[in-house]
This record gives sequence, structure tokens and C-alpha cells, in this order.
Amino acid sequence: MRSAQLTIDPAFSIGPADRRLFGSFVEHMGRCVYGGIYEPGHPNADSRGLRRDVLELTRELGVSVVRYPGGNFVSGYRWEDGVGPVGDRPRRLDLAWKTIETNAFGLDEFMTWAAEAGVEPMMAVNLGTRGVQEALDLLEYANHPGGTALSDLRRKHGAEDPYGVRLWCLGNEMDGPWQVGHKTADEYGRLAAEAARAMKMIDPSISLVACGSSNRRMPTFAAWEATVLEHTYEHVDYISAHTYYDPSDGDQASILASAVDMDNFITEVVATADHVAARQRHKRKLKISFDEWNVWYESRLQADLDRRGWVEAPALIEDDFTAVDAVVVGDLLITLLRHADRVGVAAQAQLANVIAPIRTRNGGPAWRQSIFHPFALTARYARGTVLRTEPVSPRYETKKYGDVPVLDTVAVHDEETGELTVFAVNRDQTDLPLDIDLRGLPSMSGLSFQSIAAGSDPSATNTEAEPDRVTPREMPTPTPDGGRCTVRLPAVSWNVLRFGPTSA
Repeated sequence: MRSAQLTIDPAFSIGPADRRLFGSFVEHMGRCVYGGIYEPGHPNADSRGLRRDVLELTRELGVSVVRYPGGNFVSGYRWEDGVGPVGDRPRRLDLAWKTIETNAFGLDEFMTWAAEAGVEPMMAVNLGTRGVQEALDLLEYANHPGGTALSDLRRKHGAEDPYGVRLWCLGNEMDGPWQVGHKTADEYGRLAAEAARAMKMIDPSISLVACGSSNRRMPTFAAWEATVLEHTYEHVDYISAHTYYDPSDGDQASILASAVDMDNFITEVVATADHVAARQRHKRKLKISFDEWNVWYESRLQADLDRRGWVEAPALIEDDFTAVDAVVVGDLLITLLRHADRVGVAAQAQLANVIAPIRTRNGGPAWRQSIFHPFALTARYARGTVLRTEPVSPRYETKKYGDVPVLDTVAVHDEETGELTVFAVNRDQTDLPLDIDLRGLPSMSGLSFQSIAAGSDPSATNTEAEPDRVTPREMPTPTPDGGRCTVRLPAVSWNVLRFGPTSA
């Protein structure tokens, strides 16, 4: 049987595990908002229409920051439509997802929901059909204390104190020809720079995200980032990255190696940003906001859009995620952590119903999808300093990514508690013995070992009828001896191993 080795030493650190890496995304798309986080009249909804069962699951998921209101939706959105008395709000056509937007849920409702969920809001401004002035108006409404037309309007609407939104996205996927208001890199870069300069005149404490490429396969990838950052580098704090991985073709070997592609994507965006920094003589290192990522059966989307007319909140890309998908999501989280020195924000898309860890039925229950669990456990235990691991692993061949390692790992050391958490993925179809060298952290004892294994039932999903079919399993806890221990990672599995200081 093939085996692998892993060496961990606290001297080899990458950077802190920023809580903003465990973000999510709420877009006015499908049933993410209407029927997801918001459903007036639901038995579990509060007086404001917020579903309490979804709020509870959001807290359990460990979400830290939530991006809103899009996504493609934001490129045609008028934020003013979603504030003030609900009965006075206009119904609009949403061109992004071919739906009717009622605007019953808007900025004020989202901020109320975010406070209840205990998450940091991350707002996006419309730079598709709108521009600098509209971005400034939204910022004034949200963040200015009072004494101006728009800040006093917020107070009139019931929010006496400013919302204090710190994170702002300057549009969304403006390189994509599907985007309403699509622009060239020069057009977008200049507009984003103008908006950034002006927004920081109102509130210099905010952090801004410029739009990077919609995905690594875009024909303009890297050239887009270089041009946009030539305009915006001195004015922004992050460049965005988006990626989704589609398992529809049945190539399990490749989908299990998706993190290899994400790893390369991050490395290439960092290299491009650093090239611009060198050209412009900037000392500050720009970070990445990986604010859309997930597994997505993307090939199903067009059929969903084509088979209906203009309707309100249709069921849209409500993918049922498998046990294999959970392993892939766990591996993507490992990759984000491994780049903690340059990835400062991340948001899994989306939170509820739309390619989401949380599913609901209108008028019915909410439940955890398979991908809920690796996210929740990583958010819970990835606290402290991310360490560079040194794995020695067998390899296998994939159609999409060539020769890749069977094992993928990252470790996080919590200096306050002394605890060490190792996240490990076994992409192999057989169990993988893993020898862990902990001599850099002497006197460690095993705390727990949990695994999501897909090898025996890769297509298993969680449903309303069977909501706990795919859940983490407790495994025999490893016992280090002389600074070493050996564990057996199940076939096709995502695993979390926790160690702590031996009691005196």
C-alpha cells in the first residue's frame, strides 16, 4: 500500500489565518434571498421576515463576512430601490438572472440580517450601468453619521447609527461579456480608480476590492489584472479572483484535483500584482479577495434560464452536493489557508439554496448540504498561524491537471491554546497511511480525528428526507509517540486532525 509523510514545524509560518477567509455570499439570485435567508410568513421567520433556522445554520457554519448584493445582479442594481417603506419600492427586471426583483429585501434588511447573523458586511457597488456618483451616494447613506440628505434618509428609515461598512467591491466581473455594462480593462480600471479615490474622500477607513478576472480561463486573464492594477494599485487594497469547478463530466480524478488549479490561479495573480508593484515602485503588497469560489454544476445553468419567463425568485442552480464535492470544497479551503499571506478575504458562493451549503424548502425546513461540514470545521479550528507543511506523497495522473499529488495538507497552530490542527485530503481511491512528524512541537497529544470519506459512496447527498447522510465521522484519535504518529486517511476523504499539549 502506498503511504505519505508530513513534517510540521512552527518555525515555518505562512501568516495568520484571517477570519475573513471564511466568508460567504448573498446575491439576489434564485432563492438565495427570497425563500433562503428571508421568507415572511414562514413558521420559523421573525417579525422582519428573517428565517431563524437559516440564521442559526449561518452561525453554526462559522461565516465571518458576507458579500452583498452580487454578483452579476449588482451590475444593473439601483440600491435606492431597496430602502424605505417596502410598499413604496418598485418592481424591476433583473437582466442578470432574467427575474423580477420585488425589492422587498434591500440594504436595510441585509444590514439587519448581518447583525443578527454576526457577520461583517461586504458591499458591492454598481459600476456596470452606474458610476462614481451612485457609489458615493450608497457610501454616504451607509456610513456617514448624519446631517446630510442621504445619511438623514437612512436615519429616517430607522437606522440611527451608520452601518460602518468597511469592505467594498468596485463592481463585479467587469471582464465578462455576460455582465451588464461589460467594459474593457482600461475602461473599467479608469472608472474603478475614480470611484476608489472619491469613496476614500468620504471614508478613508474603508478597504476596496478591484475586479480581477472572472476565472483563470478567461482569454484576457493576467492581462486584465495588469491593466486594471496599472490604474488602481495605489487606490485599492485587494484584487478579486473567482473560480468554480464543475463535476458534470464525471471525471472524478480531475475534480478531486481542483485545488491544484486554484493554487496556480492565486500564484499567477500574485505574480501579476507584484509585477505592477515593481513597475510603479509600490512597497505595499496587494492581497487577493477570492470572493467567489465553489463547486458548481455550471452546465445546468443555461437550461434553467431558458425554460422560463420573467418570474420572481425561481429555483435556480440548486445543486445537490455529493460526498466527493465535500472533499473538493475542503481541499479548496486548504488552498486558501496555504496562501494566507496573500489571500486576505474569501467568500464561498452562495450561502443559501444557490450552489449553497444551506438548503431550504419554502414553508419547510432548512438543512445542511455535504459541503457545509468541511467549511464549518475549518472555520472552527483554523485559528492562529498557518504553517507551511512538507508533505511527501504518491502521485496520480489527471486529464485536466496532469500529474498531481494524492495528498494535500495545511496546518494551523494556535499559539494561545497550543493546539495544532492538520487539514488533509486524500485524493486516492484507496486508504492512505500518513506518517506525521511533530518533533517541532514536542509533547503533543491527540485530541480528535474527523473525516468526510467519499470512497464508499461518492454520490451520497444530504436531502430534506436524509439531512445527515454525509456528515463528519469520528475516527480513532492518533497518539503521538516520540513526536511522530501514523494515521490512515480513508479513500477519497477530507480530514481534520487536532493535537494539543500533553497535560502536566
